[in-house]
Amino acid sequence: MSIVKINALTVPAEQREVLERRFASRAGAVEGSDGFEWFELLRPVEGTDQYLVYTRWRSEEDFQAWMEGPMKAAHQGGGAGGAGGGAGSEGGEGGGERPKPAASASTVWSFEVVQQAAPKKA
Repeated sequence: MSIVKINALTVPAEQREVLERRFASRAGAVEGSDGFEWFELLRPVEGTDQYLVYTRWRSEEDFQAWMEGPMKAAHQGGGAGGAGGGAGSEGGEGGGERPKPAASASTVWSFEVVQQAAPKKA
């Protein structure tokens, strides 16, 4: 079964737009990765300042290969945004200077998918 990585990013209110813009600028960056199955950026609606970055992978090995390849290259010299895009800490803003991270904290949660459901087709 698949594995899920959820990166909980603590994002101050004044940085929300920055974080979302950085993720939007990297749209398509993970989709071609071997073993990649799904991505979602979840914006908090109430009661928290944490965005959730949800990625689903065929295996832990596929996720680790992405982390050591494309993800690592995208974050050289900056703080990791973690699983699923990492746009919390980089993205095409400014000249040659690396922009400051939009997230003030990051925690990655790992899960195995043990059960799933999809809508029934008519």
